[in-house]
Amino acid sequence: MKHLIILGDGMADWPVAELGNHTLLEHASTPAMDWIAAHGRSGRLTTVPEGFHPGSEVANSSILGYDQHLVYEGRGPLEAASIGVELEPGDLALRCNLVCIDGDMLKNHSCGRLETEEGDVLIRYLNEHLATDRIRFYTGVQYRHLLVVKGGDKRLACTPPHDIPLQPWRDHQIAAEVPEAEPTAALLRRLVEQSQELLPRHPLNRARAERGQDMASSIWPWGGGYRPAMQPLTERFATLRRGAVITAVDLIRGIGHYAGLRVVDVKGATGLWDTNYEGKAEAAIEALRTDDFVYLHVEASDEAGHDGSMSLKLQTIEALDHRLIQPILRALYGVAFDAVGHAHSTEPMPEFAAEPVAIALMPDHPTPCALRTHTAEPVPFSIYHSGIEADAVQAFSERAAEAGAYGCLQGDEFITLFMKTQP
Repeated sequence: MKHLIILGDGMADWPVAELGNHTLLEHASTPAMDWIAAHGRSGRLTTVPEGFHPGSEVANSSILGYDQHLVYEGRGPLEAASIGVELEPGDLALRCNLVCIDGDMLKNHSCGRLETEEGDVLIRYLNEHLATDRIRFYTGVQYRHLLVVKGGDKRLACTPPHDIPLQPWRDHQIAAEVPEAEPTAALLRRLVEQSQELLPRHPLNRARAERGQDMASSIWPWGGGYRPAMQPLTERFATLRRGAVITAVDLIRGIGHYAGLRVVDVKGATGLWDTNYEGKAEAAIEALRTDDFVYLHVEASDEAGHDGSMSLKLQTIEALDHRLIQPILRALYGVAFDAVGHAHSTEPMPEFAAEPVAIALMPDHPTPCALRTHTAEPVPFSIYHSGIEADAVQAFSERAAEAGAYGCLQGDEFITLFMKTQP
């Protein structure tokens, strides 16, 4: 049996008074998600172990069964792996956002809609002025880039910028957790100050300001660490000989790289509300023809949650259901949906009828619109495959999953359960 995980990043949320105290998953039109829950079995999973920040790097690698006490090194090394930067011993890799600073306030963590091509221009500009034999910037995707400091000390207190929108940025500057790390902390604070002098002067930023767009007016290093020691999933699960990860987000690509999964690129995949849902669905279907395991990650709902936009987050949840999950259910199981969300059977594709696919649906963590950042509550999940004995859950949501047959799982219990699923 093949295995597919569909991950809607950050799509879990809190009850909203304006929606009759329903969550966004409960309020949205999600017939495909509900079909998986109603025909499969559900539960909840704690994706953020106690003592860890509820970041996507923690939550996604936990879903794949990695013990954070053994492998956690922050986002930086994952970003490095995703863009092909091989870290040497002692290399400190940090996620390096291009952010918008407005006076004393961090206006946003992404400087609005910054294209990768614009980011590349600014990263090359920073290298021209700030790079040394010890310091180097690397272009990532959109506003998400990489900073490598040779011989850096990772024992730093760094606040993720998406945790502090509209807050005074100076209250969250990088600090050393131990005295030995102060030289690294001081170096990074100095780089931030220098970037705030350089970036607003660049013609690209001046043009953005003239168009009424947010400038990429500062760097924001965070999530630093060294190369992690992660056992490939192919070594852990005998049935997993070849696997793939499909995502527009660098850190998920990095997790996939260290987990031994090949990275599948999808044209038009943006990590935002306008991502290519249909292209990602087709890429997952194609990958399942050759691979035993596919991790399909969609970032859009998380970004909408960080923006605090309930309407946009609802749109992304419904797009995930209608434009991605529905085509996958049709291809894998011969299930189609009419205009009002009623399911009916079609003929399944022969190769998937011969070699069935187990599917799991879940977020990695909540990103409540009211809070605009991640929280660590357990997330709902549902598993379906042909022949599974369904439980009583009839819809996919945070509260519905509380009655699921799997209960609340911890650590590697989810991935072990899922990978042992057989027809």
